Amino acid sequence: MIRENVLKDKSLAFVIRIVNLNKYLVSDKNEFVMSKQILRSGTSVGDIVREAEFGQSKPDFIHKLAISQKEINETIFWLELLQATQYIDRSLFESMHAYAVGLIKLITSSIKTVKSKL
Repeated sequence: MIRENVLKDKSLAFVIRIVNLNKYLVSDKNEFVMSKQILRSGTSVGDIVREAEFGQSKPDFIHKLAISQKEINETIFWLELLQATQYIDRSLFESMHAYAVGLIKLITSSIKTVKSKL
């Protein structure tokens, strides 16, 4: 179950980055709409990963991780929009985007692993 711990750790680290990004957007950029959206979708990634940990069954675990995939995909959209509208610079975007893509790959891999065991 090392993979679960890696997923939990990485999703928590991502959520922390999202919270800090929200703080920056609100305090330095006076941006309140997109910052709220990315905070909602970005933090739900970690929340749902934690819910999946105690899923009632393997299909429930898979379902919850699939929701987490959707949330991180939405978060990537908000990152793209924030960069395109110049609320975040390219460097911050690339760092956050790369982490998000790595996390979605890890989630996808976890789903495939559990599905193969059904």
